[in-house]
Amino acid sequence: MTTLRGLLFIILYFLFSAVGAQAKLIKVLAIGNSFSQDAIEQYLYELARAQGDSLVIGNAYIGGCSIDRHYNNLLKDSALYDYRKIVSGVRSEKRKVTLKSIIRDEQWDVISLQQASRQSGVPTSFNNLQRLKNLVQGYTTNLHVEFVWHMTWAYAQDFQSKRFEPYDYNQRQMYSAIVSTMLGALPAIGNPRIVPSGTTIQLVRHRLGDVLCRDGMHLSYTLGRYAAACTWCEFLTGKIVDGNPYYPNTLSEVEAQICQEEAHEAVFMQERGRFAVF
Repeated sequence: MTTLRGLLFIILYFLFSAVGAQAKLIKVLAIGNSFSQDAIEQYLYELARAQGDSLVIGNAYIGGCSIDRHYNNLLKDSALYDYRKIVSGVRSEKRKVTLKSIIRDEQWDVISLQQASRQSGVPTSFNNLQRLKNLVQGYTTNLHVEFVWHMTWAYAQDFQSKRFEPYDYNQRQMYSAIVSTMLGALPAIGNPRIVPSGTTIQLVRHRLGDVLCRDGMHLSYTLGRYAAACTWCEFLTGKIVDGNPYYPNTLSEVEAQICQEEAHEAVFMQERGRFAVF
C-alpha cells in the first residue's frame, strides 16, 4: 500500500504494537449456525491481532439452528454440534459434541445467542429465548460471563427462496422486522448488548450495492464476511476498527475502508440505542 491511508495503517500498526501491555485476551463463544460461521470464523482473529489483542473464538455450529433447537439440544444433552475453535490463530474442529461440553470447555468472557435467519424477524419464534439463556448460564464456568445478542442480516433483495416469503421478498422489510423483533424480545434476557452485524451489512450495501451475499442469504466469502468481522472486532475489543491495518488481499483498500467505516458506524449507533433506517 502506497496511499496516504496505507501509510496511516502502518503507523497505527506500530502504535497498536506499542501498547501491547494493554492488549486484551477475550474468549468468545457463539451459540449459532452458519451465520455465526460467516461472522466470526474468518478475519476476526486477524483483525484483533493487528491491533494488539488476542481472541479465543468458539462456534457451536449446526446449520440453520434456531433458538428452539438450541434449547432442546441443551435440555436433552444431544451430541449434534460441530465445535469450531480458533486459538492463537490455529483452527480446530470436533464433531458430534454436546453444547454443554462446549460451554464448559473454556471460561468464556462473552457468549452470543442468535436466531435462525428465517425466523429472525418473527416474534413468536423467540418464546424459548429466556429459557435458553438461563440454561446456558447454568453450565458456564465464568460467573461474570457476558451474554450478548448477534443481530443477523436481511437476505439479498433478489433472493427467491421461500425463507424470504414472510418478509414479502423485501430486504428493507426484513431488516426492519429483525430490528423490531430483536428489541421486543431482548428485555426478557436483560437487554444484552447487541453485535449489529445486520446493520453493518445494510450500511455497506447502501454504499457498494447488494453484493454482500454469495447465495442470497450467506455472506460473500470476502467482502461480506470481512464486514461482519469488523463489527465483531470493534464490539468485542472496544477499539475503533476504522484504521485497522489488516484486510485480506482479496479485498481492495477502498472496500476494506468502507467495511471498517460502516462497522464502526453500526457499533456507534447501537451503543446509543439507534439503528440505521432504510
